Amino acid sequence: MKILAIDDQQLILLSIEKKLTESGFDVCISETGDKGIVLYEQFKPDLVIVDINMPGMSGLDVVKHIRLNKGDDTPILILSGNTDEQVIVDGFDLGINDYMKKPVSLNEMAARVDRILGIRNLPERRIPVKTNQILQQYCVGIVIPCYNEEERLSSAAFQQIATENLGYHLCFVNDGSTDNTLEVLNRLKEGNEDRISVYNCEKNGGKAEAVRQGMQHLAKDKQFDYLGYLDADLSTDFRDFDELVRTLEKSEFKIVSGSRISRMGANITKESARKIISKTINMIIQKILEMPFKDTQCGAKIMSRDIVEPIFEDKFITRWLFDVEIFMRMKGLYGKDKAHKLICEQPLKRWIHADGSKLSMKDSVKIIGQLGHIAMYYNRI
Repeated sequence: MKILAIDDQQLILLSIEKKLTESGFDVCISETGDKGIVLYEQFKPDLVIVDINMPGMSGLDVVKHIRLNKGDDTPILILSGNTDEQVIVDGFDLGINDYMKKPVSLNEMAARVDRILGIRNLPERRIPVKTNQILQQYCVGIVIPCYNEEERLSSAAFQQIATENLGYHLCFVNDGSTDNTLEVLNRLKEGNEDRISVYNCEKNGGKAEAVRQGMQHLAKDKQFDYLGYLDADLSTDFRDFDELVRTLEKSEFKIVSGSRISRMGANITKESARKIISKTINMIIQKILEMPFKDTQCGAKIMSRDIVEPIFEDKFITRWLFDVEIFMRMKGLYGKDKAHKLICEQPLKRWIHADGSKLSMKDSVKIIGQLGHIAMYYNRI
């Protein structure tokens, strides 16, 4: 049996294609409604799966073409993050067969496809079930800067993240590593090229430049609704990062930043000396920003794509304190009061200091001077 899937977000589309192909269907995909209509005429599918919110021809326009213009009764399943009641009602009024709201598991989607087509788990189509594979409402690009991470990089953990969290794309940026990090990253993406990519910087430019180049690279792909970055050591649990994304989805914030500030019920561990230094540095940062953020330096941040270009267009003036510079650039774009309202600092539930940190105690002392440089530079532009 043949299925046509139409969705403007490639990450979602490829996940649907893979699941249904594994289930024994002949699958054709399209990233636009216009192209989908052409394929519908040529492919003559037994079922159409379509998203609602697409640029140009929307999902409802596709439904209208099939039901009204062509007068066809080919089953239609809408798979969309649009939860507007009137849109859903309009879909059923036009004659759709089912409406699934993202996020949704691939297994549930496959079960509904079987139900619509009258298939009852035929033995020849049964395949091992992959659990926890969720189609997200939005597509998220994550930059992971890497410098000499050959020994620390947990390939299995990242592969699990990419497999279970459909709608996420992991972009590893090799920051001119002198060990075998690049080889490790290239092996990591094998078989997961649609969800994992590697961006190679020939020369080491520091974490700030690695993140900047990675963000600019991902911003070229229009399928991403949100872009962010995460440390390669996974000191921030990915479940916490996913919660940062959920906060951004449901709010008017432009940036949601993780915070390692200890609170009741949270598993936050740091080395005692680093903890004391961090508190001192954070007090200075608050004075410079004139905003009461308590942990700007947490390496887990997510932001809406519309601010990526102005924030990451120019190089940062420091190699390690670019997080503070991001906040200063937000302040320059929106003013102090509005910037404060557009940035959310969200406590993490789980965070641990990972061994092998590239930032030494000596570097921590240098930070004070770099903060002074930031204050003078951004207050005069």
